[in-house]
Order: sequence, then C-alpha cells, then structure tokens
Amino acid sequence: MTTYQGSCHCGKVAFEVDGTIDSGLACNCSMCRRRGSLLWFVPRGQLRLTTPEADLATYTFHQHVIQHRFCPACGIHPFGEGVDPKGHPVAAVNLRCLDGVDLDTVPVHHYDGRAA
Repeated sequence: MTTYQGSCHCGKVAFEVDGTIDSGLACNCSMCRRRGSLLWFVPRGQLRLTTPEADLATYTFHQHVIQHRFCPACGIHPFGEGVDPKGHPVAAVNLRCLDGVDLDTVPVHHYDGRAA
C-alpha cells in the first residue's frame, strides 16, 4: 500500500490517502462530465485531511447522498464522500489531484451516470 499526497490547486485543501491505484472511474453524470474528474474509490478511513476541515466546502445534488467536497478558494474538487452499496463509508478521490501519479498508466472504467 502506498500513501499519496493530494491537494486542490491553491493548496488550501490538502490530504493523504493510502491504497493501491488499480483503476479510475470516468463518469458522465452532469457533475463529473463538467468537472472532468477521474475517481478512485477507497474506504473513507484511508483518506486523511492535512488541512482543517473548515477549509472545505460541500455541494450535493440529485439524491443528496454524495458530499462533493471542494476548495472554496480555487474551486477544485479533490474528493467526494458517501457510502458504498453495502453502507460502508467511502471516499471518491480525484486522481487528477494526487501528486506523482502517471494517469496514462491507470486503467479507466467508464460509468454511465446519466442513466443512473
């Protein structure tokens, strides 16, 4: 398992996340399509903020089950929070916000969020 460092563009929101990146998810829902994120799902306990939680803003939409977390200063979305189908807390980390990850080596799965 590797510990990755991540942040928004301006650095006001920073975090660490543990895991092995085996794939990324590209979703075409109205939110993901516009922000262009590439998501990696991990148990929520594997993500640790290294900046105050008060520096995060939250946006929810549709069924309001995912907390889309973003930086109110630069607008970047480093991760979201929710629960998996079994009810376990998860973090959806935006791989584009992690330092030192070669995205060209990450297999990408496409999810039809428009239909969900």
